[in-house]
Amino acid sequence: MKPPSPADPVAWNAYLAEGNATQPRKRVAADVLIRDADGRVLLVKPTYKPGWDLPGGMAEANEPPHQAALRELREELGLHVAPLRLLVVDWVPPHGPWDDQLCFVFDGGVLPRDRASALRPHDEELSDTAFATVSDAQELLRPRLGTRLEAAIRALATGCPEYLHDGSAYPEHR
Repeated sequence: MKPPSPADPVAWNAYLAEGNATQPRKRVAADVLIRDADGRVLLVKPTYKPGWDLPGGMAEANEPPHQAALRELREELGLHVAPLRLLVVDWVPPHGPWDDQLCFVFDGGVLPRDRASALRPHDEELSDTAFATVSDAQELLRPRLGTRLEAAIRALATGCPEYLHDGSAYPEHR
């Protein structure tokens, strides 16, 4: 059967919608690298999983990653930051019960001392916040996220975003 023609917009849109419905979906996470005046990085302690994390979270359906990051900062920390610069994209393959995922890390800038010291969780998803040196943060974070943090720090220094494949430099970028 021949697909409909764009000359018939109703049939064409129905055809495209059918194709869209069968396409795979990607999970998207958007984290933010926020520093204090001493160069330490902000970590958050989620209540729904063990360990520490970078602030941010999962994008909602049809939500751009940078807007997901901004929304998560507002909801979880009551924090408003300027538009974000991309630092890292990491493709994470399927693992455990999870499908693959695209993880973004954006630059949230440097908080002045008064704002950094007043930062507290604003909802039940977080139990704590802390600023840590990069080396201490890497020890507190899961290995894949620690590597993502390293890449974000490099991207800050070079001004060039990094693409990772499961937390490692993509082979063409090594």
